[in-house]
Amino acid sequence: MIGQLRGTLLEKRPPLLLLDVNGVGYEVEAPMTVFYDLPETGQTVTLHTHFVVREDAQLLYGFASRYERELFRALIKVNGVGPKMGLAILSGIEADRLAQCIQNQDADTLVKVPGIGKKTAERLVIDMSDRLDKIDGAPTGLPGQVAVAGPDDARSDAIAALEALGYRNKDAAAAVGKVAEEGATSEQLIRLALKKLAR
Repeated sequence: MIGQLRGTLLEKRPPLLLLDVNGVGYEVEAPMTVFYDLPETGQTVTLHTHFVVREDAQLLYGFASRYERELFRALIKVNGVGPKMGLAILSGIEADRLAQCIQNQDADTLVKVPGIGKKTAERLVIDMSDRLDKIDGAPTGLPGQVAVAGPDDARSDAIAALEALGYRNKDAAAAVGKVAEEGATSEQLIRLALKKLAR
């Protein structure tokens, strides 16, 4: 089991990032909340990881905090929620806000998160209530500077990231187009576009 990686950030292509750990490049899938706080490429990053072995693939999922990883692990135990949906959920809502919604039995807010329908939201509230109490720690972020890409690069990266989260190209492009601001990074565009798509 690979539980943590510390290395040099080589690439950021949401939802994938490439981390060089002593000469070995690890491809790690991460929620957008991790990408918002990543430093520039070439900087050192520490990620708490969850390792999945399938018949056709070995996958690593990375998180900024141990709490966020444990929340992801609790999410994927819920019936009908796999790793891809777990990433999408944590991309659409921050870990502490998700925990708050579950504690408050607030399914209405969860329905606004991309990828969560009414039944899934209700199931999350019921199934996660017991599991939430067993998760130690509190959500924390990794401080860091976000690299500024050119406007066209930022837009295309943001659209690609939204497509990877399950949105159609047409919807992703429209959402990014509506929130595009001069000088905005791809991470900022993704965050704004996800809010627009959740309405």
